[in-house]
Amino acid sequence: MNKKLIALAVAAATTAPVAMAQTANPVTLYGRVYLTFESVEAKGSAPVSRRTRMQDQASNLGVRGTEDLGGGLKAFFQLETAFAPDQAPGTAGGFAGRNSGVGLQGGWGSVIMGRWDMPFKSTTIALDPYGDLTIGGITVANNDQSNFDRRDPNVVQYWSPNIAGFAFRIAAQTSENKTADRNPRNQGASATFTRGPVYIVAAYEEHKDTPAGGSEEKGMALGGSLAFGPVKFALLAEEFKKTGRSKRKSWLGNVVWTVGSHQFIYQYQQSKDGGLTSASSQPDCKVHQPGWQYNFSRRTFFLAQYAKVDNNSASTCGTNIIAHTAGADPQGFSVGLRHVF
Repeated sequence: MNKKLIALAVAAATTAPVAMAQTANPVTLYGRVYLTFESVEAKGSAPVSRRTRMQDQASNLGVRGTEDLGGGLKAFFQLETAFAPDQAPGTAGGFAGRNSGVGLQGGWGSVIMGRWDMPFKSTTIALDPYGDLTIGGITVANNDQSNFDRRDPNVVQYWSPNIAGFAFRIAAQTSENKTADRNPRNQGASATFTRGPVYIVAAYEEHKDTPAGGSEEKGMALGGSLAFGPVKFALLAEEFKKTGRSKRKSWLGNVVWTVGSHQFIYQYQQSKDGGLTSASSQPDCKVHQPGWQYNFSRRTFFLAQYAKVDNNSASTCGTNIIAHTAGADPQGFSVGLRHVF
């Protein structure tokens, strides 16, 4: 009996500090389940295609936590994994394939290593009322149609603290893929100002020695949003330069009108040029994306939207709506439900 009591006392003594540590430095489980049901087509595509489908919109499951190291210093980590609720297991990628890393944080800011959204992506999608997702998202025509909408691996980032509304981020990818004649890597930075109803962003990113014959790509973005009571306006202008191609210019504008639990959304995008410098015709597209969102709560909403792309004969905007040939005009209607926890 005494041996049993002693064993219980030892067990209690050893497990109590662990429980206290977990309480002081909690680990949080979080996630998102987001699916849309869509009817899409590409008019003028070869072959002409029209279909209904169910699409996963970046559903994910993650775990994050911090540890207080004393002296104002904290360690933090995040492991985030994608999953597709509408597909067979294993179709959404490997474990921790989304924003995942480990870092240190203090009054001077944060440093993180791992796989993470580049500053260009994280700051420009803040202007997209559809959150960089669905057929209404920013990459239909902007962010170089996803090419500058990256979550890069092997990256080190520094995030500054917010000082009177100003903050900046710097990111650089390691050169571990360097060879005797090539050194591919990406790097970028962003600066933001956030105060009350105002948000302003400037971002830059470059891709050095890309797989396309060792070429280089550079992108710049400038934009902002402003809220007047229930109405919020946003504008974003972008420019992309690539070896052997003309300068690509794109922009978007949107308005969101909130009436109680209802949000009425209209987004317009346009992209021009960016084709081979030797081409006789340069790409040009225009995109209309109206939508209605009903917020059941802060965690759950229903979304209905329509997207229509008008491409000229050299343009391929809207490939994330449906695959199509140059000059075809994708369009689609979508309804979806999102829940976060």
